[in-house]
Amino acid sequence: MPYDVPHAVSPSLWALAWRRLRSDRVAMVSLAIVGVFLCMMVLSATGLIAKNWSQEVGANYAPPSFLGDDLERAAPSTGPQPSAPGAKASSAPTPVDVKDPLADVLAEIRGGAQDGAADDSDIVDPIADVMAQIRAKGIVPGAASVRAATLPFGGDKWGRDVLQKTIKGSETSIFVGLAAAVVATLLGTIFGAVAGYYGKWVDDFFNWFYSVFTAMPPLLLILAVAAVLQQKGISTIILIMGLTGWTGTFRLIRSEYLKHKVREYVQAADAIGASNARRMFVHIFPNVSHVVLVQLSIYTVAFIKYEVILSFLGLGVPVDAVSWGSMLNEAQNELILGKWWQLAAAGTAMAVLVTAFSLFTDSLRDALDPKLK
Repeated sequence: MPYDVPHAVSPSLWALAWRRLRSDRVAMVSLAIVGVFLCMMVLSATGLIAKNWSQEVGANYAPPSFLGDDLERAAPSTGPQPSAPGAKASSAPTPVDVKDPLADVLAEIRGGAQDGAADDSDIVDPIADVMAQIRAKGIVPGAASVRAATLPFGGDKWGRDVLQKTIKGSETSIFVGLAAAVVATLLGTIFGAVAGYYGKWVDDFFNWFYSVFTAMPPLLLILAVAAVLQQKGISTIILIMGLTGWTGTFRLIRSEYLKHKVREYVQAADAIGASNARRMFVHIFPNVSHVVLVQLSIYTVAFIKYEVILSFLGLGVPVDAVSWGSMLNEAQNELILGKWWQLAAAGTAMAVLVTAFSLFTDSLRDALDPKLK
């Protein structure tokens, strides 16, 4: 009677990598932090959070709530005060009805009283309909709006909530970093696979192309292309960084394909009639995919920082959008006035994400190293 001998199944590279990754506390904490930022980006993109980031809900330069509600610090003396000097934040200002700014002029033209009373003249107030629509919505022109004296993380010079701006800015910065990393990794993988697999003049051409792009430092090349295009927009930033940042992936993938194309399993695939494309992307690519994954995470961190630099220099997102870079650009003027909370919010968010992503990338590289299998 034969015995049932259990067959030992060798774990795959991905199973071993996940096992090593789970045993690394730093990697799991970093992964959790990155996951929180990604969820925040998705919720912001769907409008579930931070959809009112552009509304002026607080006083000009409203300080964070933990600093108190000093109204003289919350709003500059040149701007409209949310309430009377010395009043508490809980006391709401009383709207003041302001008459039509053209009332006196129309009264003089009509020859009537200075209060704007209409006579039998055919002259019509050109903004009467607009003023009526504004008042119908409950808005009193010239009246002081009710704004909060403090906000959880403070407000900017227009009174917009810095916390909501930081969340909305994460959507832009993270999306640009991920999308540009995907474009750069895809181009580098395809170029490296073709150059390493075919060799000869194909390899020479791609090596020349690679040398052209690496002749200039990456950041300077990105700044030069952005300055030449002079077209602000998220898609433009993604294309600029994606089309100029593929060189690192190309170098690594090319060397891997040069090594794998002469191995026995590739020669066996050639013997059974597998096409070149099948050998490149079905047989060889799974064995070098860990390099692609690590490069994708490295590029994401780098391109988030590049997007912040471009937006800080005014070459990034348009004026109707917000990112961590545009927030830092605004904060440099606010620091002169002693308003540091926007710089702290954007800088802290960026530092936490980049640090967590970098630590996770290092752990992922170690976990996917085939030599540790």
